[in-house]
This record gives sequence, C-alpha cells and structure tokens, in this order.
Amino acid sequence: MNSKAEIYAVATGTGSYIPPVVKANADFISNTFYNDDGTIIETEGQEVVDKFEQITDIAERRCAEKNHVTSDLAMFAGKAALEDAGFDQEKLDYIIVAHNLGDMRHGTIYPDILPTLASRVKHKLGIKNPKTIAYDITFGCPGWTQAMIQANYYLKSGDAKSALVIGADTLSRAMEPHDRDSMIFADGAGAVLLEARESDTPVGILKHAVQTDTEEHIDLLRMDNPYNEELKGENLFLKMYGRRLYNYALTNVPQLAKECLDKNEMTLGDIKKVLIHQANAKMDEAILKRLFRLYGERNVDLNVMPMTIRKLGNSSVATVPTLFDLICKGQLDGHTLESGDNVVMTSVGAGMNINAFVYKMP
Repeated sequence: MNSKAEIYAVATGTGSYIPPVVKANADFISNTFYNDDGTIIETEGQEVVDKFEQITDIAERRCAEKNHVTSDLAMFAGKAALEDAGFDQEKLDYIIVAHNLGDMRHGTIYPDILPTLASRVKHKLGIKNPKTIAYDITFGCPGWTQAMIQANYYLKSGDAKSALVIGADTLSRAMEPHDRDSMIFADGAGAVLLEARESDTPVGILKHAVQTDTEEHIDLLRMDNPYNEELKGENLFLKMYGRRLYNYALTNVPQLAKECLDKNEMTLGDIKKVLIHQANAKMDEAILKRLFRLYGERNVDLNVMPMTIRKLGNSSVATVPTLFDLICKGQLDGHTLESGDNVVMTSVGAGMNINAFVYKMP
C-alpha cells in the first residue's frame, strides 16, 4: 500500500424500490380527522387536504403492495444496488438495514423485528456465506445515514471490504387514519453498496457530525394512543408534535450541517448537492435558507437541494438513499453528480437524532 494512501468507503452501486401503489391526496378527502384531544375536526375534507398540500407540498405518496413487507422492499433495493455494482453477493462482509418498525404486515401494525430485517434480506437474497454479517439499526429517520457512518468505520479500519447499507420503511401502515399526519408518511427503500478503496486523496465518505437530543425532545416523534377513542386498545400509532418538530429541525439541522462542513474544512461553496431527508418540503426549504444564512448568504439556490417528496411522500429512512440513487441513475430531472462533486447527506428524526456526512463522488 502506498504510504500516502488511505482506505475510503466508496459507493460502487446504488438501488431503490419505489412501490407502484400511488395514493393521492384526494384519497384522504372522505377521512374523518380528529384533534389530539379526541374531538372531530369539523373542517371539510377538501379544505384539510388542500391545506396539507400547501404546508408540505406532498401531492401523492407511494405505498407497499399488500403482499410485501419492509424486508421485501429492502431486498429489492439491495439487489438493485448489488446488480448496479456487478458485485458477487457471496463476498459481502456486512448487510446493515435501517428501519423503524420492522415487517408490519398489511392490516396490522405489529412491529415484527425477530429475526432482524437484515437477516431476512440476506435470506431473501439467497446469500449462503456465514461471514456476511447482517444486523439492523434503528435511529429514527436518520437511520440510513447513521448506518452509512457506521459502515464507513468498518471499511476504513480494514475490518471489512464491503457493506450493503439499506434504508427501508412502511410507515404508512403505522398511521392512524383519523390523524392528519397520516398523509405525510409513505413506503419505500433505498440502498448503497460500499466498497473499500485505497486513494491518495479523499474520496467517498468523508467526515460526519451527529447528535441526539433527549432532554426536551424525546417525544416529538413517538408511538402513542389513537386520537379516535374507538380505536383505543393494545395498538399504538405513530404520532408527532408537528410544530415543535418543525422548530427543532429549523434550529438544529442547519447548525449540525455546518458543523459537518467545518469538520471537512469546507463551506457551502464546496458542495454540489444537499440531500436532505424528505420530511416536509417547506421545512426543508426553511432549513436550507437557514444554512445559507449561517454563511452570510441571502440568495438561496434551491437547485442545490433535490426534492422527491411531492410525488413520493416521506418514506423515512428511504428518502436520502432513494434521492442518491435517482440522481446517480440520471432519473431526477435537472440534477446530476460528477466525479469530484461533494454531496452533503443529512437527516433528522425520532430520538431526536440529527446526522450529516460529506460524500465525494469518485
């Protein structure tokens, strides 16, 4: 090995799975929505839906087919990444699957996580090698970005040469139909195959920043009782304090992203794209504007931040890897990445957790 060369984790293949089932905003108009105090929202359904789209920019979302669970979606995306790289899956060192609530079958919100989804993905891919280590990570919506950070350590240490990192969720199944927030969440999966590469200059995953805030923010996203008293029982549904979450993200995500750039001795001028978790289009725009202001920039170039949420909704851990795959495959109009481009990947979610890392295109 060249004395100047170091080991870097480089993405040699990407993949995603976007479910074919489209659920438009109009499909929610007939829903009866409740406030968190159990009272019915008297506003007409059309007005509720129109206001929702105005706030989030979500027009439709994708939902998994009834016969598929999260590990199926993860397998589809992982297989696509392996095929994209032309990689022999029996040589994989790690499979890491980020998710939140496991394999919830259609019609139930029971979170089935034993065995791990990563083990199920390995089985569904038909990988026989017992040295392909498969495990899950749960870190809220930033789970996939955290799994990438983790995999980077394995590869840089020399302990591993490859890792298949997948983010998959079917959170649409965890939502109470009487909660307006049920319109936010979608299903999907994204994956990246990382391989160790020696290089004299930095490439692939560079430095990162992470934080977890629990003192005042532990319950911003949580599993809780339904708003509709008639549904109360053993089942808990995904709930969120939307306004508090918005304020938390707006305050903390730009600072964390800047911390990441500072660690890499970079500024916004060094970054080609910011791939941010697709949580809420208006919130993401506000975060980007705040980040620009941290650098004294008033003119915000929104093209630096590709968005998929209008058509795909919020698929949690799948949003960032899906974005990356679509851009790498030339399937996101107006967005490309070339060799040498720096990309920031960042996410925020239950924990509350925030993370970010810089990726330099090989």
